[in-house]
Amino acid sequence: MAWTKEKALALIREVGLVPIVRAPTPEDALKATEAIIAGGLRIAEITMTVPNALRVMEAVSERYGDKVLLGAGTILDPESCRAAMLAGAEFIVTPSLDVRVIEMARRYSKPIFPGALTPTEVVTAWQAGADMVKIFPAGPVGGPKYIKALKGPLPQIDLVPTGGVNLENTPDFIRAGAAAVAVGSELVDVKALQKGQVDVITSNARQFVEAVRAARAALGK
Repeated sequence: MAWTKEKALALIREVGLVPIVRAPTPEDALKATEAIIAGGLRIAEITMTVPNALRVMEAVSERYGDKVLLGAGTILDPESCRAAMLAGAEFIVTPSLDVRVIEMARRYSKPIFPGALTPTEVVTAWQAGADMVKIFPAGPVGGPKYIKALKGPLPQIDLVPTGGVNLENTPDFIRAGAAAVAVGSELVDVKALQKGQVDVITSNARQFVEAVRAARAALGK
């Protein structure tokens, strides 16, 4: 099954979780991605801060093909966006708002989740063609309460809080109206990874998926 834009977005909305792989070495990033997949998740975002990130993306793409929805994170410019897509990335995530990156992703019909924080940035991203808007850093500016405040006037925009998301507050973010949550270090435990305890990441992945599922079930979704 080739990933169309519609199928990719449908999976992210269904699962409600985007695991962010940020690791100090390419080997660690690959192990973390494998551990996430072992936890039953078919989604992984590899950040450009990983050394040789494009090679890691290529390796994941070659190994898993369409069985995994691969994303590229920390994309800062259209050139990096295009390179990541050519390396196998099927969705693009940025930490900040750059309309040129949105345009590049749309040119290749890939989902794009630009980073934004203020209501003005959120609406600007949406008007430029964002499929979902990443709210970063969500934790320090009020967490779930901030997401709920944004959703009041902007119910039509899918928000993905990132930064400060953990197992404890994930249900609160879902209840506040988040379409999905993106989780980095709270899921990809680098210290455990470096000790060879990849099962910790697999367990974390399962727990986050269950937290989202339970919160949605409580909402009747």
